Amino acid sequence: MPQLRVALAQVNPIVGNVAHNSALILEHCRAAHEAGAHIVLFPEMVLTGYPIEDLAMRASFVAASRRAADELAERLAAEKMGDLVAVVGFLDQVPGVPSGFGIPKNAPQNSVAVMHGGEIVARQAKHHLWNYGVGDEARNFVPGSTINVVQVHGVDVAIAICEDLWRDGPSAAARAAEAALLLVPNGSPYEANKDDVRFDLCARRAVEGECALAYVNMVGGQDELVFDGDSLVVDAEGRLLARAAQFSEELLFVDLELPAATDTMPSTDATFSGLHIERTIVSAEPVAPYEPLGSPVATPLDDLEEIYRALVVGLRDYVEKNEFRSVLLGLSGGIDSTLCGAIAVDALGAERVFGVSNPSAYSTEHSRTDAEELARRTGLDLRTVAIAPMVDAFQDSLSLSGLAEENLQSRVRAVVWMGLSNAEGHLVLACGNKSELATGYSTIYGDAVGGYAPIKDVRKTLVWELARWRNAYAEAHGEVPPIPENAISKPPSAELRPGQLDTDSLPPYEILDAILDAYVERDLGAAAVVAEGFDATTVEHVVTLVDRAEYKRRQYPPGPKVTARNFGRDRRVPITNRWREHLG
Repeated sequence: MPQLRVALAQVNPIVGNVAHNSALILEHCRAAHEAGAHIVLFPEMVLTGYPIEDLAMRASFVAASRRAADELAERLAAEKMGDLVAVVGFLDQVPGVPSGFGIPKNAPQNSVAVMHGGEIVARQAKHHLWNYGVGDEARNFVPGSTINVVQVHGVDVAIAICEDLWRDGPSAAARAAEAALLLVPNGSPYEANKDDVRFDLCARRAVEGECALAYVNMVGGQDELVFDGDSLVVDAEGRLLARAAQFSEELLFVDLELPAATDTMPSTDATFSGLHIERTIVSAEPVAPYEPLGSPVATPLDDLEEIYRALVVGLRDYVEKNEFRSVLLGLSGGIDSTLCGAIAVDALGAERVFGVSNPSAYSTEHSRTDAEELARRTGLDLRTVAIAPMVDAFQDSLSLSGLAEENLQSRVRAVVWMGLSNAEGHLVLACGNKSELATGYSTIYGDAVGGYAPIKDVRKTLVWELARWRNAYAEAHGEVPPIPENAISKPPSAELRPGQLDTDSLPPYEILDAILDAYVERDLGAAAVVAEGFDATTVEHVVTLVDRAEYKRRQYPPGPKVTARNFGRDRRVPITNRWREHLG
């Protein structure tokens, strides 16, 4: 059977930086060509970065992407790589630029270009636009209507773009055309346990299509999304042949022996879930037999390491891609800010992480010493700015009491952080967790201020799990555990009044997080949550807190999505909303 060496370029593009992305693609094409690859496959929209949201509808951006794709094809030939088949995701446009009701402005398309011999020999636009969860592609793209079968060295190769693989059409079309290989470029964001779902999908589609399948995904952070890579190749029986590591750039090679192309093609009138097949012959002559390379099969990370790595990558790329020099965060000695400090050091290095301790009249001694211990263990910079005199100055003018007085302390801290941010150029991190964000247990314009929120999508119970995992990981690798044990074991408190504990206002976090899982993650109504065995009074209290806090969440900084339903891109409910489900 004919042989093909396929390279999967698991790369980290930057949204909008077409020149940088072009150079990144060219670099990986050179490496693939030098290693003898016949095909190099890049992720979805790699030339523009992904997702581009409403940039898709900007005519100048569409033109820049199309121009860069043509130039890239020409450059490959100029550098004597014209025999390499490069499959590159880019922003294209419907021919003729139709306009009208229901068509996004300037008719953009999420497409791939098949480059060979100095030109684009085939184009294919995504057909099934991703329009659920965090996807909103029907707003930004015009769907395509074709699936390409490209013959490379005597092997028919089909293409399906990301969401198209989740539908039946491409596999059925590949089987009908007797294609031997299905290439799948992706921009698939990370969420916990998604790697298992992807592998099962790829294996099933390969069996259905009776073809090998090569799935490439991008890596890196983009605003609230993190891409984990996890590119893989399976054979026609769904068996794993190669797999890339998660959360790191990699050029994955696999050698395949595949059935030779046949003359079989469906009728030109046939469609597969709305897709017509177009065939392009690039090269019909098989390559001379060669000795295959060994293909790596990376072991997937365990669940906690996977989430922690996603948080690190999300923060790192938000800082790097937005060209911040450093980050600053308030360090209270509590578990949330302590975990954020450890994540920041892992993402950026201790020399770029600045902590501020802001003791007030109600701060305990351990809040200071635990913050100091974190700084000692990680090497981050820590300074102390006491806020008691500032709070007193406000109180002399305002004479606040109760909750207003408590929140004043948090807002004074925020003024300190933002002042240092402006003066020294740091990005301020908000250290609230998902449980607090859900219930509004944060002070707007106080501890909720910042430019990025590393654990925004991490429930409180998971915060403790990740802290213990990070310390265990350090011990297993002969390193100093970064997180002080006392920060993990002590009862959580905002320390805004004497003896305050989180449980004064909230149920124990084990119960709270289970209720939030039902109400927020799974969208159950209050009665259905109670039916799962929770106390009705507690459920009604939690649901009321969640519903009333929507306006706060809208003003909270972005943070990396790691669950199936995050606040922001996933869960969208009206702020002005009178729907209430009462239980009694």
